[in-house]
Formats: sequence, structure tokens, C-alpha cells
Amino acid sequence: MASQASTSVLPDLGPDVYTKWRASSIGSITEQLQRRLILTLLGEIRGRNVLDVGCGDGDFAVELWRRGASVTGIDASPEMVEAARARAKREGADISFLVGEAASIPFDPGRFDVVVAVTILCFVANAAPVFGEIARVLPPGGVLVIGELGRWSPWAAERRVRAWCGSQLWRRGGFRTASELRSLANGAGLMPGPVHGSIYYPRWRWAARLLGPHDAALSRLTTFGAAFLALASVKPATTGK
Repeated sequence: MASQASTSVLPDLGPDVYTKWRASSIGSITEQLQRRLILTLLGEIRGRNVLDVGCGDGDFAVELWRRGASVTGIDASPEMVEAARARAKREGADISFLVGEAASIPFDPGRFDVVVAVTILCFVANAAPVFGEIARVLPPGGVLVIGELGRWSPWAAERRVRAWCGSQLWRRGGFRTASELRSLANGAGLMPGPVHGSIYYPRWRWAARLLGPHDAALSRLTTFGAAFLALASVKPATTGK
């Protein structure tokens, strides 16, 4: 999961949270399924210039680099960027990480062949400027792959309960629908493909182990109940953005 798309400080969300999540049984399964979906939508990225928006601690950026992409990562959190740089150094990965906001990407128009953004909209009330900025840094034919937290899922319901019980983080959290993601892409002048779902089990370890192997099959049936939604969109040659 990527960190916030704005500079506002989010409680209880730092590099250590990601580390603990990936080390847990359910976190490991969930992360693997989400990543598989995003990588499938990205396709072959070897030799392409890729921007990871909301790169968090750099774990996914390093994976993209291993697959042969030229990778740049931005995140609004200086703490996350510091952690990402440290990870890249440990891995010997040639990746540039910068502090930057998704609603104001610090690069020239058409700079990247591919933009990937995973759960950057969770705490963004107005997502249209984010999509507009992503479209701006893509050339005609450039691709956006975005993954977001689904609204109609057991995970979203559980997070709403946590918000009601006092979670400062999830009081600010938001969730998207498939139609919202497609509408946001269209509004930015992008051509969206179908929305795919992932993570159809509730947040229980045994459920993840039982239903995780069937995730791809469920994704072919519906996005309803999916805790994670992903969409690939292309910038057409005729766009004015």
C-alpha cells in the first residue's frame, strides 16, 4: 500500500507499518495477490520509463526495477522516501526517489511511458487533480495502472467500524467503486479498460489461505466484494492533455 498523496501527516502510517504487514501471514498473501494483478495489467515493462506515484517504502519500485524498467518513485512523506532510498541502496537498485505529491507531480509533460499508482487515493477527497497530473506526465500511448481500495468489501466495512471506534487513520479513509475509477480516468482524457478485482476474503488469516488460490477466478466474475480494484488506462494520441 502506498502512502498519502498529500503532505498532510497521517497517523499510524509509516515504513514500519508496511514491514509488519508484509511479515504477517495475511499481509503476505494479500500483498502477493494485489501485486500479481498490478503486474499483469502492466505487462512487459523492460526498458520503459516508469513512475511509481505514492511509492511508500520502495518495495514495489524495486520489483519494477528488477523487471528491467527505469524507475522513479515519488511520495509525499519524506520518511517514506528515506526508507525507499535505503531499500534501493541495500538492493543495489538504480532508482530515483523524490518527495512529491500526486496532485503536483514534479516532472515535465510526457516524461514517463508508464505510471503505476497503488492505493494513493485512500485519503484524497478530490481525486480528479491526481488523475489530471498523471495524464500530464504520460505521452500519447502512455499507460496508467492504478490500484485502489474497493468500497463494497468486508475490508472496507471493517475499516469503517474502526473509524467509528476512533481510528484517526480510517476516519480520513475513503474507498472507490469500479465506476468511479473509470469516470476519473475518462475525466483526465484517458481511455480506461475494464476494472479488475482482487482480495475477496475477509481480513482473517484462514480465509486468506482458503480463498486466496481462487482470487483470479473470482476476479473474472465480478468486482463486487473485492477489497482491491485495479484499472489500466491509455492516453490516446488525440488527447489534448
